[in-house]
Order: sequence, then C-alpha cells, then structure tokens
Amino acid sequence: METYSFLRQLADSWFLLAMFVFFLGVVIFAFRPGSTKVYEDVADIPFRHEDKPAPRGGPAEEA
Repeated sequence: METYSFLRQLADSWFLLAMFVFFLGVVIFAFRPGSTKVYEDVADIPFRHEDKPAPRGGPAEEA
C-alpha cells in the first residue's frame, strides 16, 4: 500500500474519531457542573467598574 493512501485512510477514520472525542471532551469541560460560577464571573468583567473607571496601571497604582 502506498504511503499517501495509507495516511488518507488513517485520516478518514481514526483521526476523525480522535477529533470527535476531543470535541466532546471540550463540550463536556465547558458545560461541567461548577463551571457556571467561573463563566458568570468572567462575563461580568466589563461591568465591575461601573461607577468609576479602573485605574490605568492596574492594582499596583492603587496603593
């Protein structure tokens, strides 16, 4: 069997299966229990300094 044909068959079957399993793992990781609080916290970042802007240098300049 020629190398190209072998690699093509491997990509069509096993790599497709591996990528599908990886995709399922990412989806399960994103929607796992307990991750909601983390994602809500990250989603609220733009609204943390609603009454006044955050300092330009970050926490080091506040002190």
